[in-house]
Amino acid sequence: MDSERRVHPDCINASNPYHECVEYCFKKIAEAKARLEKLGLAEAAVGGRGHTNAKAHEQSLDDKRVEEESSEEEEDEEEENQEPEVDVSQLTGRKKKLFELRLKMNEARKFNQTDVGSEKKKMEAPTETKGISKQKWVEERRKKIGKILDANGLDMTKAYMLDTQEAAETKYKKWEKEPTPSGWDVFNQKTLYNAYKKRTKNIKVDIEEYNRMRAADPEFYREASSLQYGKAPKTSKDKIDKMAKELLDREQKRQDFSRRRKFREEKDVDSINDRNEHFNKKIERAFGKYTLEIKNNLERGTALPD
Repeated sequence: MDSERRVHPDCINASNPYHECVEYCFKKIAEAKARLEKLGLAEAAVGGRGHTNAKAHEQSLDDKRVEEESSEEEEDEEEENQEPEVDVSQLTGRKKKLFELRLKMNEARKFNQTDVGSEKKKMEAPTETKGISKQKWVEERRKKIGKILDANGLDMTKAYMLDTQEAAETKYKKWEKEPTPSGWDVFNQKTLYNAYKKRTKNIKVDIEEYNRMRAADPEFYREASSLQYGKAPKTSKDKIDKMAKELLDREQKRQDFSRRRKFREEKDVDSINDRNEHFNKKIERAFGKYTLEIKNNLERGTALPD
């Protein structure tokens, strides 16, 4: 491996066993030698000065050399991050494989830095809640309507005069519509009675058959003291089929019912089916704020810099 290396002895990275000099290294070595030759001539020209001046000059040379080495190291790091200009067709064996690995490392480093920066910007971006956005929208709409009313010589109490016929009908329908019951109101007597009326709305009653059955049975309206209490009249098969059909339709309607939920395409998919998605949402509500940073680090592959 050492015999195959191409390293100049004057290179500042010669001690690195994995370093191989390229054209940039030779250029820097030539510039450093030319600079040292100029400094040597200047020192010879002023060689007659005192020992103190010589020590000061030597100290300044050392400082300059340290600064040059540090600047060269920074430039070398930048050069390593950049893709070196090497003819790949001339490389063979280990050199070609090493060159390809370096290219992949540089590419991965660039992508990682870009992702870390974008993730940090996303986390530091000011978030705007839904309530604030709605409040801004209401204020802007109020200003816009106020300008139109001022132009027509009206005040805010006459804002309804700007509504069209379709908008007014939609608004009145919304006002007339009763709110959907929620909480314990779902099981009160009024709600259950409304549900019963809704179910019996499409049932057709045969008055003639009803009168005939009432005339045939003297105890059609039975009391608790009647000996036939609890005895049901004979029901025809078509009525039983209608009842079964109504129950099946009700069950099908219950299965088809689904509350409309917002669908966000930009959201990451972290579930394998609907049931797993529902479970993940419940877990996120309970522990999401505690595991957000851990989840981001696992997805990114690294933690954010401090």
